[in-house]
Amino acid sequence: MLWPALFTLQAVCTSVAHSMQHYPAAWGHYDVCKSQIYTEEGLTWDYMACQPEATDMTKYLRVALDPPNITCGDPPETYCALENPYMCNNECDATTEELAHPPELMFDFEGRNPTTFWQSTSWKKYPKPLQVNITLSWNKTIELTDDIILTFESGRPEQMVLEKSLDYGRTWTPYQFYATDCLDAFTMEPKTVNDLTQRTLLDIICTEDYSRGYVWKNDKTVRFEIKDRFALFAGPRLHNMASLYGQLDTTKNLRDFFTITDLRIKLLKPATGATMVDENNLSRYFYAISDIKVQGRCKCNLHANSCVFDKGKLGCECEHNTTGPDCSRCKRHYHGRAWSVGSYLPIPKGTANICKYISIYNVHVIYNLSHFYTDRANASSLGVANRNQARVCDNAMLRCQNGGTCHHHQRCHCSPGFSGVLCERARCQGPEECDDQLSGRASFHHPPIIQLTFTLVVLLLLIVSLC
Repeated sequence: MLWPALFTLQAVCTSVAHSMQHYPAAWGHYDVCKSQIYTEEGLTWDYMACQPEATDMTKYLRVALDPPNITCGDPPETYCALENPYMCNNECDATTEELAHPPELMFDFEGRNPTTFWQSTSWKKYPKPLQVNITLSWNKTIELTDDIILTFESGRPEQMVLEKSLDYGRTWTPYQFYATDCLDAFTMEPKTVNDLTQRTLLDIICTEDYSRGYVWKNDKTVRFEIKDRFALFAGPRLHNMASLYGQLDTTKNLRDFFTITDLRIKLLKPATGATMVDENNLSRYFYAISDIKVQGRCKCNLHANSCVFDKGKLGCECEHNTTGPDCSRCKRHYHGRAWSVGSYLPIPKGTANICKYISIYNVHVIYNLSHFYTDRANASSLGVANRNQARVCDNAMLRCQNGGTCHHHQRCHCSPGFSGVLCERARCQGPEECDDQLSGRASFHHPPIIQLTFTLVVLLLLIVSLC
């Protein structure tokens, strides 16, 4: 009896392991930034690439409408149904809570009856276009992880554009065009996401799939398909996430495509349900949105596994000695190598690319050697003779510290907050706020460039002799 049970258990384990190979979960959530491990040197940290969990990002946005007075209810209006011009029982009154339809109702909890929704004024100024810009802002860089879904209470727009910004609304680029007739509206051939390939994934398309005029029970949504684009690299069931991660690691344009700071929904023409607008009953034409879904995560450059919402702002809780809202720079004193984004590869842990602490010990040793040798040789004349050959700074031999860069081998250009020949001194931020370790205290005198040049020559000669 025991052997059949063991075989059954083995079969179950094999089945589970096999199924895990076909789902993204098997490729790692990247939810741990570091863990302690034992090595020959003892207990130490093992660093991994990490990112926050995906979540509903509409909880953290700000919404703005243009024109600002486009919301219905001031003055109160009565609306008629698009499919039945004689059914006019939809009231909008901004002064009555039960009859008001403000913008925040696009993001509230759905499932209640009756449905809550935002609604625009009617097309009472026809034939002037009824156009509305709905801008969603996060004041933070976020990465999209699922489809953007708009659910309309009215008929879906006959013309609409979804736009994105990567610079907090300063510039905008289209994500997708929507129309009942793409050629007529935008002079574009109609396409669907299924027409895209790996090579054309970043193409901006116009689709006619989501612009039907009448309000059908199951046809109220407009989508921007994120997962179908992921599937071009990861497969139909997203089973090959390694391929997608590899592309995201090496193709900046692809990463940027799924990254936003703001979204803008440009509603250009409401549903009319017919070829001609009924000018005698313009209260049939308006926009109404009951729900907007934006699923994503804070962009932390794979240097944080959590993102906090504090005082109305999102910010990454950075690890790996990084800092900034997006963990996009090294912390002070951690410029031992240039900052870099983390990497998804190799799966499942990725590569953390941590910022490294700068030890000032080597800089002190060099300066002490400089004093030692300059007391025993004519450093001035030797320095002048070799000024054109010797190098004050060289990224291969003696790297500028704290993020400084070497300029023509003559001097270090220092990062803000640091100074000195090698950018080794931290500037005082205020009274008694100097870092003693990095500032070297007031009694520490730095040698001139000529002395340092001589020191470099001597050190190189010592290294060669030892080899």
